[in-house]
Amino acid sequence: MADKYQQFTTTPVGNVVTSKLGLPKPPVLRRYTPGQPALEGPALLGVAQGGRLEKTLTAQLGRAGIEILRTPADDTRYGALVFDATGITDPAQLRELHRFFQPTVRSIGPSGRVVVLGTPPELVSGRERIAQRALEGFTRTVGKELKRGATAQLVYVAEGAEEAAESTMRFLLSAKSAFVDGQVIRVGTSGVTTAVAPENWDRPLTGKTALVTGASRGIGAAIADVLARDGAHVVALDIPAQGADLSTVANRAGGSALQLDITADDAPARLARYLTERHGGVDVVVHNAGITRDKTLGKLSESAWDSVLTVNLAAQLAVNDTLLSENVLGDNGRIVGVSSIAGIAGNVGQANYATSKAGVIGMVNDYAPRLAERGATINAVAPGFIETRMTAAVPLMIREFGRRLSSLAQGGLPVDVAETIAWYANPASAAVNGNVVRVCGQGFLGA
Repeated sequence: MADKYQQFTTTPVGNVVTSKLGLPKPPVLRRYTPGQPALEGPALLGVAQGGRLEKTLTAQLGRAGIEILRTPADDTRYGALVFDATGITDPAQLRELHRFFQPTVRSIGPSGRVVVLGTPPELVSGRERIAQRALEGFTRTVGKELKRGATAQLVYVAEGAEEAAESTMRFLLSAKSAFVDGQVIRVGTSGVTTAVAPENWDRPLTGKTALVTGASRGIGAAIADVLARDGAHVVALDIPAQGADLSTVANRAGGSALQLDITADDAPARLARYLTERHGGVDVVVHNAGITRDKTLGKLSESAWDSVLTVNLAAQLAVNDTLLSENVLGDNGRIVGVSSIAGIAGNVGQANYATSKAGVIGMVNDYAPRLAERGATINAVAPGFIETRMTAAVPLMIREFGRRLSSLAQGGLPVDVAETIAWYANPASAAVNGNVVRVCGQGFLGA
């Protein structure tokens, strides 16, 4: 559904009205199209004394075709500000953040990027742990202060995982991360510190098979499209009642349609058999299928509780356990859960839904170390307000409130969720495990 308020603010009259009344002006976000440059402008690279990522970052940004500056340039609009803060081992050194960003932050161009890199606080101790944890407050605040669609992220890179951060840097610096803002990402903290770059960064999933549940429309359809764009053969799964829409999605993606009720007792076994016989297994599993049955707790029936928990959580666990026990998930495999901001912050009238989506985060926490032992990963996305058929049915004032309550002052698009999942699915993201990244434009609710 079109954001008519955002469209109004881009008109001459709308610009005057919103300026005089102090109303938000949602920026037009730069989103990915094949062939576009990674950034619109150079990246200014700063390094705290003793930082360990400068050489690696220089090589990674260079391979992505990004121009790198090491000293500020007058009258330059930067595409990104990248700061290696791994050398900060004492709170007194946090002043280096101010020294780098204060003179340059106002020179970031539209849809620009700020990326701060640090050392995972849980892997160090003493004053270094305190200083590195402080980076989170800094980065989240910068994300809220930036204008014109610019975003800020913090990437904690474990020692030894420097080379494995390339897929994350490419994602965060590109237009693919348009609606990801104020997030903290960990690379190499689950024990895996290496990753193999794809032969073609534009089609990193070539030769891979990806399963997407709930794929007939909305976010699921966008996930199927993006994974197919990246080279995967997509198995699009949904219930038989969605068969016509499902076939449309599968045909558009050049993949396969599988009609299956994922909550059926025999569904995991049937799915495992299908993936093994038809595709020799599966490389990427995206648990997107989900339902809502919204009522405040005092009016919530037992059947409404059970149905949401079954579809949104129990079915995912059953499928995971079967695919893993029967070795259907391939080497360097990926499992991605779709959580929600409701699973982090809660939401009135969604006790069942929020419980199920918080459970998806628990699933990631529990499975991550086990999957690391198999050379696989599990992560989750937590969408905020995304423009879908479901949110289009929300009452007008609630819908407008949901759109504006973020640093980017607008709703996201299904493709924003899909691009984040594609980053997780990338073979080069082998050291990205156990993460939950919000796709919410840095929504003001939740952590």
